[in-house]
Amino acid sequence: MTFCVIANSEKKAVKQPFLDIVNWAEKNKVQIIIDQKLKPLLDDQRFDHVKKTNNEFEAVNLCDIVISVGGDGTMLWASRRVGNSGKPILGVNSGRMGFLANVQQEKIAKALDYVLEGNYSLDKRHLLEATTEKGKTYIAFNEFLFTKKGTTSMITLVAKFGDLFINKYWADGIIVSTPTGSTAYNLSSGGPIVMPDTQVVTLTPINPHTLTTRPLVLPSDKVITIVVEPPEQEVLFSNDGEICEVDGPLTSVTIKRSDYTINLVKLPGQDYFETLRTKLMWGADFRERR
Repeated sequence: MTFCVIANSEKKAVKQPFLDIVNWAEKNKVQIIIDQKLKPLLDDQRFDHVKKTNNEFEAVNLCDIVISVGGDGTMLWASRRVGNSGKPILGVNSGRMGFLANVQQEKIAKALDYVLEGNYSLDKRHLLEATTEKGKTYIAFNEFLFTKKGTTSMITLVAKFGDLFINKYWADGIIVSTPTGSTAYNLSSGGPIVMPDTQVVTLTPINPHTLTTRPLVLPSDKVITIVVEPPEQEVLFSNDGEICEVDGPLTSVTIKRSDYTINLVKLPGQDYFETLRTKLMWGADFRERR
């Protein structure tokens, strides 16, 4: 079995878990493939089982399993490198929240032992696909975001579900999220938490002018259409935090469930609700710390 490691070498918190992975690979005689930009993290040490490549895409192509070291942002970055190849991703958390990257540093060796033994399953996460009026296509792991650009004023957006009119939103923007992305920007904007394997999409307005306007959970078997109305508004359109470069002004975008998935490595004992309790501190009694 061959692993590749994807990480942001500029983040100081990445170095120790990265070295823990490399040392585990040396001990177990497992090959690790890295992009050249991670070489400084090795501190000029010689590792027999580390192979360097020219870029991350090449590293992913040569491996069996991708190890993402960082936070959820690095997991999103890794998912773009994996694309539709189906290569599984194991997330090692060196960031803060880490809903996707949920292997903690002290459990790295045990997690890699499980994977080497084949003692894991694949957690398939469905993506969203958006197409602009001019036919340009984008993919999102977490969410698509429509928000105001270069103004402090609210924007007006029309949302449709299949052939049905949902609402005309006057707000700072709209988030269309996957179940995976429900614990990302969607959660910060007051949207619902959705279990990852649920066949739904969430539509969450950001700071809507009407207080009775609330997030919606919609089946993922129909297309959602977001229309900029009136069309002369300047609207910023992004996927997973990256701005989508569209040709000309954005007028209409259709969003549907993508045909392919990203495979996350699920280890024995991992529990989605435990992750929620730990990351969101549900049930924590802060009086005990006084």
